[in-house]
Amino acid sequence: MAVPNRYFDLIDQTFYFPQEGFDIEDGYLVFNGVPLIYLIRKYGTPLKLTYLPKIGSQVKKARNLFTRAMKSVGYRGKYYYCYCTKSSHFSYVLNEVLKHDVHIETSSAFDIDLIRRLHKKGRLSTDTIIVCNGFKTEGYLERIAALINDGFENVIPICDNMGEIDYYEQHVKGKCKIGIRVATEEEPNFEFYTSRLGIRNADVSRFFHEKIKDNPKFELKMLHFFVDTGIKDTLYYWGELKKAIKLYGEIKQHSKSLNAINIGGGMPIRNSLGFEFDYKYMVKEIVNLILQACEEDEVPEPDIFTEFGKYTVGESGAAIFSVLAQKLQNDSEMWYMIDNSLMTTLPDTWGISERFILLPINKWQSDYRRVNIGGLSCDNSDYYNSEIHEGQVYLPAYDSNDAEPLYLGFFHTGAYQDSISGYGGIKHCLIPSPKHVIIYKNSQGNIVDKLYQPEQTAEEMLKILGY
Repeated sequence: MAVPNRYFDLIDQTFYFPQEGFDIEDGYLVFNGVPLIYLIRKYGTPLKLTYLPKIGSQVKKARNLFTRAMKSVGYRGKYYYCYCTKSSHFSYVLNEVLKHDVHIETSSAFDIDLIRRLHKKGRLSTDTIIVCNGFKTEGYLERIAALINDGFENVIPICDNMGEIDYYEQHVKGKCKIGIRVATEEEPNFEFYTSRLGIRNADVSRFFHEKIKDNPKFELKMLHFFVDTGIKDTLYYWGELKKAIKLYGEIKQHSKSLNAINIGGGMPIRNSLGFEFDYKYMVKEIVNLILQACEEDEVPEPDIFTEFGKYTVGESGAAIFSVLAQKLQNDSEMWYMIDNSLMTTLPDTWGISERFILLPINKWQSDYRRVNIGGLSCDNSDYYNSEIHEGQVYLPAYDSNDAEPLYLGFFHTGAYQDSISGYGGIKHCLIPSPKHVIIYKNSQGNIVDKLYQPEQTAEEMLKILGY
C-alpha cells in the first residue's frame, strides 16, 4: 500500500529535489556521487567524512566569479584567493587547497610552524603570499619575523594594533612588506560598537603617516577589513565596504606601494536545501563598488584579496549517525536518540545555534513526523530541533523493529567543527570522537575512500586523564 505522506514528497515539494550534491539511488541518499549507505556498511556509525574534490570546485567557483566580474567592468587589478587555515588545519585540506594556486592566511603562532612544514614537504614555495592576521603574541611575532628573514618574500604581516610594527622595525632584516587591518563597526544590534580586531578607522591615516610612509624599511602593500557577519546584501555590509574603500583611496594618494585591498572572508555556504544567495550579483557589486570609488578618487584600482575558509572547506564535510531509539516523552514530543553527542561532534549547533543541512540516509519512502534529535551526553543542551527555514525538524517515521535503523546525516559541516570541539582529546561525558573517512578521486578519476582516523578509544582518553 502506498504511503500517502512520504518523506521524499515533503522534501521534493518544499525544496525541489534532487539538487546539487544530493540525490537518491535505490532508496538511499547520495552525497556528491558517494553512496552513503556503502560507507555506513563498511565503517559503521558514528562517522565523519570529508569529500576532498569539493574543496577544489569551491576555489574554482570563487575565482571564476571574481575574474569574470572584473573582466565585465574593465577592472584592471588582479584577484587573489587566500585560504584561512583556522577553518581546518588538517594536512589533507591544505594539500588539496594548495593544488589550486591558493595563498594562505594565518591567525596564530603555530600557523607559522605549519607553513614551514608545508614548505619542507614542497607543498608551498617561498613566494606564496602569506597574510598574517590576528592579534600577535610574542611567539607569533618571532615566527613572522623569522619567516621573512629566511627568504619568504611575500609574507605580509597585517598590523592589528599600532604597536605591532615596532617589533618588525627591530627584528626584520631588510625591507618588510606590511598591511593594516581596519576595525569595522559591528551591526547595530551587536553587544559592542566596534570590532576588537584592527586599528580604528580614525587612527589608520595617522598610523600610516607616522610609522610607515617615510620609513624605508616598510612597504605598505595591503589594507585589510573584514565584516564579522559575512558578505551579505545589506546596507550594513555595503556601508562598511564603502568606508574601507574610501580609506584605501585616501592612503593610496600618499603610497605608491599600496596596491591591494583585502575584503576578508564571509562568503556564505549552503546551510539549507532552500539556501538562496546570488553569488554572481554580490561579487559583481563588490568589484563594481571598488572600481567606482577608485575612479572618484582618481587612484588605480587595487588587487582584491579574499580569505575564504568556511566557503573553501565547509561543503566538503558531513557527519552521519544512527538513531538508536525513539522516545515519546509527552503527547507531542518525539525524541530520536543518536549514537553520539551533537555538542562535541558538531559544537556550532550548541554554541552558536548553527544549522546544517539535515537529511536521512534511508527510509525516504516512509511517512514523516516532527521530531527532536537527542545526543548521547547527559547535558540538557545536547539536542537539535529546528531547521534554518522553520522552527522544527521533520524526519521519516520508523518502526523500532525494522531490520535497518534510521540513519541521519548532517551536511556541510567541514569548517571549524573539529577545531572547536578538539580533534580527539577529552569529550563531554567521555563520548568518543567518531571515526573519520577521507574521500578523494584517484588518478583514474575513481572515487576512493580511506579511514583517516578510527573511533577514539577508552585507552586514549584514560591516558590523557592520567590513568
